[in-house]
Amino acid sequence: MTNRLLPNDVEELAARVVAENIEAGRTIALAESCTGGLVAAAITEIPGSSSVLDRGYVTYSNEAKMEALGVSQDIIETFGAVSIACVWAMAEGALKNSTADIAVAISGVAGPGGGTQLKPVGTVVFARAYRNQDGEPEGELKHFDGGEGPGGRASIRHQATICALELLLP
Repeated sequence: MTNRLLPNDVEELAARVVAENIEAGRTIALAESCTGGLVAAAITEIPGSSSVLDRGYVTYSNEAKMEALGVSQDIIETFGAVSIACVWAMAEGALKNSTADIAVAISGVAGPGGGTQLKPVGTVVFARAYRNQDGEPEGELKHFDGGEGPGGRASIRHQATICALELLLP
């Protein structure tokens, strides 16, 4: 048995996120949906992470996104939970409800079900917002190929976790 909770690539990247954000004097907040707290889990595996991670929100349901992060019902009804508009609002809500300098939000379709023609399984959206930033947060839509079945779900969530950690690097 290994002494690692998460895959090596995730823990190694999380260690960089912690070290580089300590060096930059920056704190972070997370708003996770399809990753279900994996990004926060990866960061908290690293000694010293309490200097960096202010808080994380796992807002899996639309109601949680609205209640905990202030995402408007209009955004969810108009664009859906898996949209740049939604993750922008999630990232802004994470900043508003924290003392963090930066927030990253993630929402997606991990599968194996739940995909549509417009948003197939593997569609994941990300946003990064900075405190006192002018304009809208940065947003990105990605398509991860996870293959069929439950292993595909794990692969999509793994790739989304890596992408979110990369967005947290200074």
